[in-house]
Amino acid sequence: MRTPSKLARLYEATESIVTIEKDSAPRLLFSGEDLLLEDLPVGTKVIYPRPPIEGLTNVKAAIRWALNHPEGTDPLHAKLRPGMKVTIALDDISLPLPPMRTPDVRQQVLEVILPLLADSGVDDVHLVIAICLHRRMTEAEMRRMVGDAIFEEFYPDRYYHHDAEDPDGLVTLGETRHGEKVVINRRAAESDLLIYVNLNLVPMDGGHKSVGTGLTSYEGVKAHHDPGTIKKCHSYMDPARSEMHRSVDRIGRVIDEHLDVFHVETTINNRMFDGPMEFLQKREDDFTDLDRLKLAGLRATLKRLPRVAKRKLFQAIPAAYDVIAVHAGKTEPTHAKILEKSFEQYLVDVDFQADIAVMGIPFISPYNVNSILNPLLVQVMACGYFFNFYRGRPLVKKGGTLIVTHPCSDEFDPEHHPSYIEFFHRLLPETRDSDVLQAKYEEEFARNPSYVHMYRTGHAYHGAHPFFMWYWGENGRQHLGRIIAVGADNEHVPRLLGWDSAATLSEAIDMARSEHGRGAQIAMLHHPPIVMTQNLG
Repeated sequence: MRTPSKLARLYEATESIVTIEKDSAPRLLFSGEDLLLEDLPVGTKVIYPRPPIEGLTNVKAAIRWALNHPEGTDPLHAKLRPGMKVTIALDDISLPLPPMRTPDVRQQVLEVILPLLADSGVDDVHLVIAICLHRRMTEAEMRRMVGDAIFEEFYPDRYYHHDAEDPDGLVTLGETRHGEKVVINRRAAESDLLIYVNLNLVPMDGGHKSVGTGLTSYEGVKAHHDPGTIKKCHSYMDPARSEMHRSVDRIGRVIDEHLDVFHVETTINNRMFDGPMEFLQKREDDFTDLDRLKLAGLRATLKRLPRVAKRKLFQAIPAAYDVIAVHAGKTEPTHAKILEKSFEQYLVDVDFQADIAVMGIPFISPYNVNSILNPLLVQVMACGYFFNFYRGRPLVKKGGTLIVTHPCSDEFDPEHHPSYIEFFHRLLPETRDSDVLQAKYEEEFARNPSYVHMYRTGHAYHGAHPFFMWYWGENGRQHLGRIIAVGADNEHVPRLLGWDSAATLSEAIDMARSEHGRGAQIAMLHHPPIVMTQNLG
């Protein structure tokens, strides 16, 4: 008989949906950098993440096997010849969240691929970080992602960021049958082989989206990051029902017709916390006396710390993720294998839709690594990500209420998010209508010379990025009847977002019940770690 692993013993597989009964333990919710303990009404259904899938015992061996047994194409070594030009594109720091312990899986993939290239006489190799309109990473962040040896060998001339605003660094391959422009990084387009090293955090990632979005320009990405496309999506986390992914797939197929693209896709489990913070991975009913002591100590510490120190405390702790799958080869069959594993980790079957959903918004998103979760990013976490963590039918009924916990502070990072500040304080007071914002202001921000300069030379997100973050929440806003922010430290941020405010969770639930009735079904999506619902009824 196989002896259960330490991981399996620690996180026993139990039912993922717990119905609150009388005298149940209070539930833990993130509220930015703070932790709340809340008693939920009897009958509330709490949806917990699945236990972490066991990690691969030998990641390097799994990478080698994938390279030698790829999907739909020749093994990587068979594609190599002396003197060829190879570009390796990498996902940026926006995932995983929080950053994983070193060595990062991207480093591990490179440590297998680079010697293989060298042994095959391939010397013209560049590493390009596929940031699209995201911010440039710092030298320290770049070093951490690939390790000291690779950084020293390739940085800065052969390890650098894709520049979506460099006219000489981009090439147009054509258009899709829908008229979408296919714009791609010139170095990648002119290479004999493009290898994309991906890390799938959620099912929205990877596949054609890696090259077609990561290595394009504003002109290329706006084809599917627009209000019309977003409104037609039925969960970004279910690519088969996402209009955005249909557009991305059309673009990616044109790219694959022009380029020899070899994908190396990886995915990880949801083991976000371990060590002193491991209790945050557990269910409250499973807390030991020591866990409760640790939680009390952590909450007391957070209460005393200023916000900046709390943020640094959480962001300084790397996640204990394990790699659970590696596949390589052609874009679509490779991605299908990774999606299968990602869904296995995240999906929890539900057979109901809630009138009221409760979700705690944590301290981090893909767009504020080592930075501030500003109000626009709180919005995109609530309406863009957490609302869309479903497959089939949304967790919340049409016209239902979403309750989120977050202080909603009017605080922005001027280095990372300068265009966000103007978008929030100048545009949202005028209109929250995505179509109006797109038609009237998007091009102005995208072409603003100051924002372009800060994107290209500093660590700023592109001037158009806040628009995409607002559009990203569009189908959540269209579906939900009401959003209530609990614990906001001001009134104007929720008001500008179109949300209501409540001082406490019990007050917010009473406000929601006044619309949906005392018998309203309440559900809590217990983040973090990541959890998705599947309701195919």
